[in-house]
Amino acid sequence: MIENLILFKILLPTVTAFIIGISLSPIASHFFYKYKLWKRSSRIDVSNISKQGVGMGQDFEKIYNSEETKTPRVGGIIVWISVVLTVLLSLIASRILGRGNFENIEFISRNQTLIPFLSLLLGAGLGLIDDFLQIFGSVQQLAIGIPRRIRIAFVLFLGAIEGLWFYYRLGYDAINIPFTETELFLGYSAILFIIFVVLALFSSSVIDGIDGLAAGVLVSIFASYGFIGIIQSQFDIATFSFVIMGALMAFLWFNIPPARFYLGESGMIGLTLSLAVIIFLTDTVIEFIIIGLPLVITSASSFGQIISRRFFNKKILKVAPLHHHLEAIGWSRAKITMRYWIFSVICSASGIILVIIA
Repeated sequence: MIENLILFKILLPTVTAFIIGISLSPIASHFFYKYKLWKRSSRIDVSNISKQGVGMGQDFEKIYNSEETKTPRVGGIIVWISVVLTVLLSLIASRILGRGNFENIEFISRNQTLIPFLSLLLGAGLGLIDDFLQIFGSVQQLAIGIPRRIRIAFVLFLGAIEGLWFYYRLGYDAINIPFTETELFLGYSAILFIIFVVLALFSSSVIDGIDGLAAGVLVSIFASYGFIGIIQSQFDIATFSFVIMGALMAFLWFNIPPARFYLGESGMIGLTLSLAVIIFLTDTVIEFIIIGLPLVITSASSFGQIISRRFFNKKILKVAPLHHHLEAIGWSRAKITMRYWIFSVICSASGIILVIIA
């Protein structure tokens, strides 16, 4: 029975998402380039941007690649459309072929995957609007798209809804401490904690800055949550995580250097918001610090740079976040990406082992 469950419930949708993504990418890529769906910042002189305070100064100019501005920024569409089509196909298969091995192929359920799926779609919608503003907007809008305070307000609102749902519907009010039988009781503050985690993961979207970097890291993270879902017998979460992994791997096929397109906000916001929900559904907040360490470090490096410059008028990195700092000190982009991938695989494997033995 477990073999059939893994084959039809998990493997088949995962492969389906990958095939859809691989098939969709060339068509989407043609569309992206035909309508020039990249930031229009290539029209603006970089030194002038720096003087206006939008850029990152001389260190940023050293690593600035003018060709990068002619790479489409809406590649995240491929990921979430692949996931949506896989979900629809699973629903159709479950209804039409709902016999024997196919009766449990549907993996969107109210108690496990509905909220992360809706978070993926809502985040993707917000990100797509932001990307389109940066593509088609006026010069003033180019640097910011949707004003950051509005994006943060949206994320806070969504985080609050998720926090209330987890607290009142699922009774989430404590954090399990690995290797102990104790729990850190949060009470009502669990809602605020969930909001904080959602916002922190949203901030980690800055990792989407080098060919293949963000997608490669996210593949490892979602794969780890696929295995964690199996370990915890939360098979809908396992399938959903592996489906996202499959869609990301198809995207990564075309995103490795030289990238045909980037995830953009249409990909990163939805993926990070969905991931935040999966973390709490699997009760692996502590473990995620290890599993998602590349995201944690990237987000922390950007936040630390902001704090240091604002309060001490000094930079802790040449260019934030960390991957751009490594680029500024002479690392090649391929070297940065490959080492991030290796580090991410190690972190994900360590997190899975921690969940097993904790």
